[in-house]
Amino acid sequence: MKNFLIIVFLLVPLAASPQHARNLPEHDHKSVHFGFSLGLNTMDFKIRASEYALENDIFAEVSNLSPGFNINVISNFRLGNDFSLRMLPGVSFGQRRIDYYTMDGQPLPGNDAGDGTSVPRHFNSQELESSFLEFPFLVKYKSVRINNYRPYLIGGVNFRYDLAKNYNEDDEIYLSLNPFDTYLETGFGVDFYLPYFKFATELKFATGFFNTLDPKDTSRPQFQNAIGRMRSNMFILSFHFE
Repeated sequence: MKNFLIIVFLLVPLAASPQHARNLPEHDHKSVHFGFSLGLNTMDFKIRASEYALENDIFAEVSNLSPGFNINVISNFRLGNDFSLRMLPGVSFGQRRIDYYTMDGQPLPGNDAGDGTSVPRHFNSQELESSFLEFPFLVKYKSVRINNYRPYLIGGVNFRYDLAKNYNEDDEIYLSLNPFDTYLETGFGVDFYLPYFKFATELKFATGFFNTLDPKDTSRPQFQNAIGRMRSNMFILSFHFE
């Protein structure tokens, strides 16, 4: 998945952007302009084990990342020759699977030392879906334009509200997520000036500030008790049309 994203990020604009003419020479001088964005994401959790997990030899982790997607509306406000303020309200969808492991007492292959080292045994998975309303406020710093290319850096905060309801004991989901979180987002991209619009590819990393686990009374508390703290992370590959 990572290699695929890198290839898309590098090759799509090269195939799309002609180099023989300077396109849209006045585009970056507009005080305000609009557009839309489509993107792919992978959602992750950074999980810190609790004392309960350490005492009971249980640990939780996100073993596999699943792709999701984003749709955003772009409002760009010029702050100067090199800076702009960007607001991109939109929605994003994705899921994360938390796998739980314990030690089953069987020695690792080739371990004859008798030191108690054992094989982790998977015993449960919790599938958590997210449907975010998101409200990013980002500052974009643009380098010098070279022909029809202009690299940039971007950073800011994103306020996300999760509309998905995960906790459902009938479906054997025993974890619940706090709906609101604030993310710090940083990344980079390249603007490509085409004859009729500006196209950009952008890669961002987002990390949540708050503990996203929402403890509840449940018939199987070991799944939430095994987690001391859980923060959200996201990688986002976006394609902007402005």
